[in-house]
Amino acid sequence: MPSMPIPLTELALGQTAAVAQIKLPPADQARLMEMGVLTGTPVELVRFAPLGDPVEIKVRGYNLSLRRHEADLILVSVPS
Repeated sequence: MPSMPIPLTELALGQTAAVAQIKLPPADQARLMEMGVLTGTPVELVRFAPLGDPVEIKVRGYNLSLRRHEADLILVSVPS
């Protein structure tokens, strides 16, 4: 049984999960899709900046920095 999707920012550092849903506005969704963040794509939470924003993730072999409020709206499913 798959787990309930959680915000990307709730992953532990170094933890990998699959993108389940992107709840950003359509223009922001398109920008993320162009960078390879699609539903089903594995992502890894790499680190938080010292003040918690931005958030660094690894997706498709490269590191990407996102604003924390964007990362909060990317829901991921953690493999059980």
